[in-house]
Amino acid sequence: MLNATWIETFTVLAEEGHFTRAAQRLNMTQPGVSQHLRKLEQQLGQPLIVQSGKGFTLTAAGAGLRDLGLARRAQERALREAIAPDRPDAGLVRVACSGSFAMLFYPHAIALMQSAPRLSIHVEAAPQARVLEGVLDGRFDLGVTDRDPRHPRIAADRIGQEELCLVLPAGHAVPSGLADLQALGLIDHPDCQRYADDLFALNFPDEFDGADRLRVRSRVNQIGQIPAPVAQGVGYTLLPRSGLAAFSQADRLRIAALPQRRHHELWTIIPRGHPPSARLDRVLAVIRALAADLA
Repeated sequence: MLNATWIETFTVLAEEGHFTRAAQRLNMTQPGVSQHLRKLEQQLGQPLIVQSGKGFTLTAAGAGLRDLGLARRAQERALREAIAPDRPDAGLVRVACSGSFAMLFYPHAIALMQSAPRLSIHVEAAPQARVLEGVLDGRFDLGVTDRDPRHPRIAADRIGQEELCLVLPAGHAVPSGLADLQALGLIDHPDCQRYADDLFALNFPDEFDGADRLRVRSRVNQIGQIPAPVAQGVGYTLLPRSGLAAFSQADRLRIAALPQRRHHELWTIIPRGHPPSARLDRVLAVIRALAADLA
């Protein structure tokens, strides 16, 4: 087996690109670094570097060994994190949710990290199917979805609901029919047609014949920018309430009070059979509080 110490010496040498700097970083002598290099080359039976003047380049074998060294470091870090004492203020929590809920949650994630410098929170906005897939394959520790996936390897907990909102410019009257909205024009986004089929079928059953028939004024796929044209009077859009919570010009928007309101549920999902860590419980408490406020 390759000597782990020699591999680390070579990895540092590859990173520094210089024998003297590598020796200083490792608190070794330069001949000691050279000795570890020679032993590895003897064991592998091929050169790991090609020297040119005072510098060197890695051979293909050297690049492969460097990558192995970097991978071993990452594995060791992951192991140390996994077996470290369970503390609410240290470690990594990986969260996946919709773009709108990410906008609502992320400022609170920042506040958590400010209060706990050793706590890391990664937030990824993703479609619902990808959230579930990521929790199942271990890429995410926690997902927030709009339904219970009813999967045997998932523990789901209903934490609340949020309203699906028809968002208008602040000075615009509540529409008396779909024709009013068609005149204004839709600010479309990736989830908007699904929302329209849901909300407009309830409120304009005699006029609405499918989201594909709506007049689109503009399209945008950055969740934070969707309300911006509406605030400027350019059109209307459809968003969950969480997608409006962090918008800085909320006073320039109006949420229309439609006769038939529509709410989407909010669920947290985690792998079944894995008790939440203290840090995950801390994040879950914040997410539950946000869901309660949305309701």
